[in-house]
Formats: sequence, structure tokens, C-alpha cells
Amino acid sequence: MNTELIHSIILGLIQGLTEFLPISSSAHLIVLPWFMGWKEHSMALDVSLHLATFFAVMFYFRDDWIKILREGALSIKEKTLAGPLERKLFWYIIIATVPAVLVALMVGEKIEEYFRNPVSVAVMLGLFGLVLYLADLIGRKNKPLGALTAQKSFLIGLCQALAIMPGVSRSGVTISGGLFLGLNRESAAKFSFLLSAPIIFGASIYKMDEIIALSSSSSWVSFVGGFAAAFLSSIIAIHFLLKFIKSHPFTVFAIYRLALSAALLAIFMFGGN
Repeated sequence: MNTELIHSIILGLIQGLTEFLPISSSAHLIVLPWFMGWKEHSMALDVSLHLATFFAVMFYFRDDWIKILREGALSIKEKTLAGPLERKLFWYIIIATVPAVLVALMVGEKIEEYFRNPVSVAVMLGLFGLVLYLADLIGRKNKPLGALTAQKSFLIGLCQALAIMPGVSRSGVTISGGLFLGLNRESAAKFSFLLSAPIIFGASIYKMDEIIALSSSSSWVSFVGGFAAAFLSSIIAIHFLLKFIKSHPFTVFAIYRLALSAALLAIFMFGGN
């Protein structure tokens, strides 16, 4: 097994686990190679790992997505939102996706380039770890998914737009938004996971030319290995978190983020370059 394949599998495992746990996948994918002294992985690998997480969330929530897409189509045909919750969720997901898309198209590359360094990542890890802790502490956390409205969905979408900065955590900031708006933990997490699908898919398609440009078989082997690792670890992470938060708060994830942030900042200040 060559080094490139091993690195791809490790990065795939990290991508899958950290995309859905509220601890920031981008932070770990930036910090680990930096810490281990690995060369920066290609954008094509990054796209393939994100595609794997898209297929994972579609697979895990396949029954929900079938209902959401069917009810969405019916709402267009019948020109009414009256009906099951999934009919409203179709439009709420679209509404919540718009802010992130607009931010990404207008200033996405500049923001990501500016904040894509270990120091900024460490700061964002700590800052939004504190936000997650406060959301879980002071949010009412008593409303089901059916309590969502178009306005609340848009606010959660604004939260998602912040995740364009590496280290924020898309799942973490959208879950925090849901908690602040009164959703219970399971509902906040589920909406966050459903909301991830269109934004991950859109970002992957936008950069698909990076994968199409590949021609070497060795690269494709590495990408398949990374894709498989990311897909499987995503399924595990989604299932684990939904079970975990039924009886536990998000505190452990907030503490992890704060501890990792402090450790990274200490390394930068006292340990070297």
C-alpha cells in the first residue's frame, strides 16, 4: 500500500467523522497534514472526500429524502405548502442554502484563502466551540423539527454561511443556530445533516473539473480509497451523534474544540513554526 493511498484513507476517515461531528472537518484536514509534515493534498482529493460525505448523508436519510423530494415536487405541482412536514422541509432546506451559496459565489475563495492557515483555524475552533457550548447551555431545546419556519430556516442558513471560514464547522454552527432558536438537540442535528447535502453537492460540482482533469491510475486508486473511507466514517459519525445526543449534551464536543484550539495556539506561540 503506497503512502499516497494511506494518506488518502486517513484523510477520508477524518473527513467523514469530522464533517458531521461538530468539530470542523476543514480544521482537521488543514492541521493534521501540517502537524505530520505531509504535503498539501490536492483539491481533487478534497472534492472526492466531500462527495463521499454527500452520498453518505443521502444514503443514511434516504427515506427522508425520498419523502422530501416527492413532497417538494407535489408542492410545486399543487402550488401549496399544505401537507406533511417534508413538504415544508423541502423549501426550508432551499431557503437555508441560499445564504451560503451567495457568500461562496461572491467572496468564498478570498475568505477561504485568508483564513486557511493553522492559526486562524485554531482561533475559529475555540471561538465557535464556545458558541456551541453557549447554544447548548442557554437554548430552550424543546421544539421538534415541525416548529421550523421559513424565517428560522433562513437564520440557520446565515449560520451556515459562516462555515466558509475553516475551523468554524458547518455542522457545529448550524446545530448551534438550531439550538439558539429552540430546537431540541435531535431536531437541530437532523436539520443540520439534511442541510449539508445541497451545499456539499454544489461545492463538489463547482470544483468537479479538478477530478475530471486527473488521468493517473495511482491518483484514482488513492481517491477511491479516500472516498470509501469518508463514506463509511460519515455513516458512523451520523449514527453515533444522533444516538449520543439523545442522552448527552454537546458539551464534550465544545470542550474538545476549546482544548484543541488552546493546544494549537500554544504550539504556535511556544513550539515552533
